[in-house]
Amino acid sequence: MNINLTLFGQMVTFAIFVWFCMKFVWPVILTSLEERQKKIEDGLNFAEKATRELAETKLEIDRKIDDAKSEASVIIDQANKRASQIIEEAKIKASDEGERIKIAAQSEIDLEINRAKEKLRKSVSELAIAGAEKILEKSVDSETNKDLLDKLAQEL
Repeated sequence: MNINLTLFGQMVTFAIFVWFCMKFVWPVILTSLEERQKKIEDGLNFAEKATRELAETKLEIDRKIDDAKSEASVIIDQANKRASQIIEEAKIKASDEGERIKIAAQSEIDLEINRAKEKLRKSVSELAIAGAEKILEKSVDSETNKDLLDKLAQEL
């Protein structure tokens, strides 16, 4: 055996092996690697896009929450103003009703006072006539009695 021939045979075999790998194996591996690299790149692009969309969505949600808070604040302020207005209207109505009741009560009191004065006048006139009859010891006729009562009522 010749070492040179063996070495030369190994080199030829190795060269054929390299040629075979580069011709048939290497393109398949490169194709698989390129497909995998494209999938990874697409995944990264998708993840980046999703991250941007998530950030935009968060900003939009925050804006909508702020809008809702300000809207709720406006509604609460309007409700408080309306409640105050209703309370003021109720106070005014109650005051007006109280004043009306007070006026009605005063009218009723005045009416009762006038009735009591009238009754008192009649009682005083009857007492005066009774006293006069006792003093005079005679009865005064009804016409004179009526005139005396009217005069006495006017004086009182």
